[in-house]
Amino acid sequence: MALLGGCETAPVVDAPAPPLPDVAPLASNELSRLGRLDLAAGNSGLAEQHFRGAVEKNGNDADAWLGLAAAYDNLKRFDLADRAYDHAIKLQGTTFEIINNLGYSYLLRGDRTRALAELQKAAAMQPNNDVVRNNILLLRSGDLPNRSANP
Repeated sequence: MALLGGCETAPVVDAPAPPLPDVAPLASNELSRLGRLDLAAGNSGLAEQHFRGAVEKNGNDADAWLGLAAAYDNLKRFDLADRAYDHAIKLQGTTFEIINNLGYSYLLRGDRTRALAELQKAAAMQPNNDVVRNNILLLRSGDLPNRSANP
């Protein structure tokens, strides 16, 4: 009778898994830094996770709330973006960056009237700012970013 070749398997031994190294949870500022990097790279979902983690750790971090709002804008979750903008405004007031971002948020929503009003407020605060100038040009050109309901 011929022997058939086959795989031999080693016997299964229940051994304890090696311990995982202690990993300190990320601080709020580190989560915000990662969120900014994610936004810059176009990874809005990861940015949202990082910024949400940052505001959960430190609810008084206005920059993290603003980053969270921007991530929600990119994800077309404007209801959540509005809440995040409200938190940022309560913490910081109506800064140039918040007003400009709100204008861009309205631009993404297709609300040209509100977008222009916010962007003009931002331009009055910083007349020589290239970002707000480009946002106004984008709005006036009619070449609006994709506003589909599902990213």
